[in-house]
Amino acid sequence: MKSLPALLTCFFFFATFFSFAQSGNFNRERMNPDNSIIRNTEDSGIHNTLLAAIRGADMDKILDEDGPFTVFAPSDVAFQKLPQGKLTSLLSPANKKELYAVLTYHIVAGNLSASKILRAMVKGNGTATFTTIQGDKLKASMRGIDIVLTDNFGNTAKIINADSNQCNGVIHEIDSVIMPKKI
Repeated sequence: MKSLPALLTCFFFFATFFSFAQSGNFNRERMNPDNSIIRNTEDSGIHNTLLAAIRGADMDKILDEDGPFTVFAPSDVAFQKLPQGKLTSLLSPANKKELYAVLTYHIVAGNLSASKILRAMVKGNGTATFTTIQGDKLKASMRGIDIVLTDNFGNTAKIINADSNQCNGVIHEIDSVIMPKKI
């Protein structure tokens, strides 16, 4: 139990510092917390690929009305990190099922703010696991001052901009695309 005070101290440090440390590309002036996830994704200016994928998987109506959802949203730059040809393949109508699996692996039911993720990591001795709406797990941990998500393959994505609140959930911008184990 000696480590619990240290974990709590780290939690409060990171919870305070986290909001200052995240300097992603979201244009917060374009994000309206009264709008839905899909509406703000349209207006973000940096999630055009994600928006095309959402529409290609017929998920736009879900992310416009239902919720709450936590979306770990890869930016256009994050999608460019995929192996050559993978994005084109995913966006092909013939691969709609695979695209749907990838997108739903980026969404967790409920409204998980960065502080809730940090609290879960404190309770989990430095890591937390969240079940995506796709059904697989994502692991969250800290790397320095960053919250890092790890997929089933061991690939990681860093939250580079947290807590963009929406009327039906929250968006956290991530720097890479994460993958489910079966696609």
